[in-house]
Amino acid sequence: MGAEAEFRADPAFDVGSVAVADWLLCQVRLQDDARFPWLVLLPRRAGLTELDQLEPSDLALLMAEVLRAGDAVRELGRLVERPVEKLNVAALGNVTAQLHVHVIGRRADDPVWPDPVWGRGEAQPWPTATRQALIAQIGLGADG
Repeated sequence: MGAEAEFRADPAFDVGSVAVADWLLCQVRLQDDARFPWLVLLPRRAGLTELDQLEPSDLALLMAEVLRAGDAVRELGRLVERPVEKLNVAALGNVTAQLHVHVIGRRADDPVWPDPVWGRGEAQPWPTATRQALIAQIGLGADG
């Protein structure tokens, strides 16, 4: 059985995000926090916790998908009429060890600027109709 078949997203991701697409390497998740356009990429490889555990070809693909996610986050910002001024990209793993990369759209007028988003204020779930529109937008680019 291949590593992709063994991949499972840590259940912690289900608490604050929803899986919306599978790209060539990553499961793409929309973070359910209307304060920020925010995607989380989970490489679909079992047991990974660090970037250096990826095969070189997968690491290159991850970087390409991070850039693609940045474009998607900018588009989500336009969709909700809050254009992204700065992209934050991070692979922390302090709370959930499974390898994942956050791609977050920031603005100088967002609720926690210039601080990091983690542990700052309460997440504000997207209104249902907006969440569905964002998911549909991300799905437009889900061709792998």
